[in-house]
This record gives sequence, structure tokens and C-alpha cells, in this order.
Amino acid sequence: MQRPTGVTILAVLDLIGAALCVLFALGAGALSAFLGTAAASQSHSPLGVIVGLGGAVAAVVFLLFAALAIAIGIGMLKLHNWARLTTIVLTALGVASALLGILTSMAHFVIGVLIYQLIVVAIDVWIIVYLLKPHVKAAFAGGNASTAAA
Repeated sequence: MQRPTGVTILAVLDLIGAALCVLFALGAGALSAFLGTAAASQSHSPLGVIVGLGGAVAAVVFLLFAALAIAIGIGMLKLHNWARLTTIVLTALGVASALLGILTSMAHFVIGVLIYQLIVVAIDVWIIVYLLKPHVKAAFAGGNASTAAA
């Protein structure tokens, strides 16, 4: 079964996103350690602990997102249908979030954010439509290799 080119692109983007999440996790951990130490040395308030704990929580959340993105990326490369369905669900949640952003930007007359959110919605809808196409579904189901070409 040949993997459609678009699926490969989406999988690589998942893996790049995972790498970025790991970098953000490292940055959140390092920044919270620095700010926590600085706040603790300036005063004996609990601010240092709060900042350090907040950074640690952010780092763990970023690492969880990285693990999810790695799993989905590998699942997409291996044509596991659960990865396709998970991508569809998460992308649909992204559309819902972007639609809220559109409403917010319209309420506050922020044109730049409105344009950005419209682009996000267009890309997300394209991804969902692409993953629902028959030849893509067939590739994930192990269908005919001749119909699985991108």
C-alpha cells in the first residue's frame, strides 16, 4: 500500500510540531527555574515556588503534547486509521477554536487576527476534507494501492 503524499506531509508536520513542543518544554523549564530562583532570592515570598511550579506544569503539558504528536505522526506514517481519525477530531477542535477566535476578532475589530483565523479555518477544513477522501481512507484501510496515490 502506497502512502498518499498528503498523509506523509501531515505526518512530518506532526513530528515537527512534536520537536517544537519539546523545545518549548525545555524553555518553560529553564525559564521557570531561572525566574523561580530569582524571585526566591529577592524575597522570602512563595512567588518563587509558584513561578517554578507553573513552569514545571507548562513543561509537562508541552511534553504530553509532544508525545501525542509523535504518536499521531508515526501512526500516520504507518497508515493506522486511529491516527487519521484522531487527526480529524483534533483538527475539528481546531476549527471550533478558530471560529471562536473569528467571533472575538470581529467583536473587537481586529482585522489581522480575523485574517489569521480565517486562514487557520481554511487549512483545517482542507485537512479534514483531505483525510475523508476515498483514496485516503482506502490507504488507511489497506485498500487498493492504485487508488491510494496522492
